[in-house]
Amino acid sequence: MKWILGIFAVLALGAGGFWLSLDDDQRGLIANMPTDRDVLFWPEDTRTAAFRALDAFPALADARVIEAGDATYPLPEGQPLDLGEFDMGAFMQRQNAAAVVVVHDGKVVMERYGLDFSANGKWTSFSVAKSLTSTLVGAALADGDIESLDDNVSKYLPDMRGSAYDDVTIRQLLTMSSGVKWNEDYSDPQSDVALFAEHEPEDENVDALVDYMRQLPRDAEPGTRWQYNTGETNLIGVLVREATGKNLADYLSEKVWAPFGMEQDATWILSRSGSEISGCCIQASTRDMARFGLFALGGGMAGGKRVVPEGWFAEAAQPAFETGRFGRGYGYQWWTYPGGVYAASGLYGQGILIDPSRDLVIATNSNWRQSTGNDGAGEDRNRFYAAVQAAIDARRGETGIRVGGPAEPMVRE
Repeated sequence: MKWILGIFAVLALGAGGFWLSLDDDQRGLIANMPTDRDVLFWPEDTRTAAFRALDAFPALADARVIEAGDATYPLPEGQPLDLGEFDMGAFMQRQNAAAVVVVHDGKVVMERYGLDFSANGKWTSFSVAKSLTSTLVGAALADGDIESLDDNVSKYLPDMRGSAYDDVTIRQLLTMSSGVKWNEDYSDPQSDVALFAEHEPEDENVDALVDYMRQLPRDAEPGTRWQYNTGETNLIGVLVREATGKNLADYLSEKVWAPFGMEQDATWILSRSGSEISGCCIQASTRDMARFGLFALGGGMAGGKRVVPEGWFAEAAQPAFETGRFGRGYGYQWWTYPGGVYAASGLYGQGILIDPSRDLVIATNSNWRQSTGNDGAGEDRNRFYAAVQAAIDARRGETGIRVGGPAEPMVRE
């Protein structure tokens, strides 16, 4: 009996030491640990805890570090932005917002936090990662590892030969216009978006995602129809990895995170096969996501070097298709608004909005109560974007096109 009690005492001391070694976010996640793998069915409190610490426990999700560099890109405080009659407190509550960072002319003019989150914390990006993955395509193009966006996917992924993707181009992948049949219904457990992450290939030498995607049938001619498809963004990530010979976390660190001057290391959640989930899940601080917006706003320069081809972001932000979602078009994995404005956007209210004409970046993290914002949260965020634009216009004494303004044609030949 003394021997058994001794073992329990050692275990209790070990558990106590483990608990004391955790930060508040990690303890919060343990207290609200998910009971299944599907985030869409987690309770709100579980999401609030998990979104800030998804990378903390390998049992929940493996992750690879995106290393920051030695120098930090400065974000000095600017003159606080006056939103007039817009009720910022009510907006934060309606959005269930964790963070809002607004940068104008390179200075932070608004910074708010909620849900007990802070500037030091990291929040998962969801599909905001799609826009960062798209940027890595630009980097690989600049490096010569990808020769042309008009190359077929199968040139870089030979396992796709003979599939519906054989004659699909990289450009069509970027604009989600492959014409391949796909179901992105988050409420359907039998949809492609629910099934592909669990797929087991028969041939262990073939990437699990590639094997799943190459079995999908054609539904329309490539380049003729837009359809939101997370699987295709993940396929872009595999293509970049194969073209460059580097994993995405290291490549993002090498090209942007370290040389531009991100303040904190970030992490990128991995799939079951050990590859970055390129359509999702970069764990980063809100301020560093705002810095990524500044990197795009500056045309893709980091550490005095050009990372992407000149004009890349202007091209990537050109609307290829009208989507019918919150008045937005779609470019190279970026959502587009009138007036040259473009944005990264993820489930539950994560986002980076970039407005070149106003020298404006807005980074947001939230835990929307409905994942896609179709309960009004998406339109509410658009109204916030427009309120910030109006405040900037008032400050500079001129008026530009705002979010929610007249849409321009969004179908490219």
